[in-house]
Amino acid sequence: MTEPNKHISTKEAIKKLEIYCAYQERCHSEVTTKLYTLNIPSNEHDEIIVYLIENKFLNEERFARSFARGKHRISAWGKNRIVSELKLRKISSSLIKLALQEITEDQYYETFEHISTIKWESLRDSDIEKKKQKLHAYLYRKGYESDIIYDKIKELSK
Repeated sequence: MTEPNKHISTKEAIKKLEIYCAYQERCHSEVTTKLYTLNIPSNEHDEIIVYLIENKFLNEERFARSFARGKHRISAWGKNRIVSELKLRKISSSLIKLALQEITEDQYYETFEHISTIKWESLRDSDIEKKKQKLHAYLYRKGYESDIIYDKIKELSK
């Protein structure tokens, strides 16, 4: 971390950002935030971002696709959560659509079935209504659609 009010050169900033972007996929908003934390003057931001894009360190589509794949596969997030998190990172709706194509329908429902069954079995409530509410809240927070949640709860509570 740089000292407050200490400016580093554009060359040094580019080197640091190349490492930052090579470590994992980044979006433009994350890079812009990093530029501010490095105390890079605003008038140099565009030049640095253009360099990173031209040299393939920064690619919004690649970021969005990787984000969607990873969050679904590793964190078992549903489409609603992925979409809202990508919007939070200022990703365009056309790139969000492309990103969601990374998750096949089979994968999506397989993950949904798996996590809902495991969660249902782990809930120890004797009151079936409370158990249903907890499962619904859990799956909704994960970003799954209400209609498939209700269908699954109906199926599991039989």
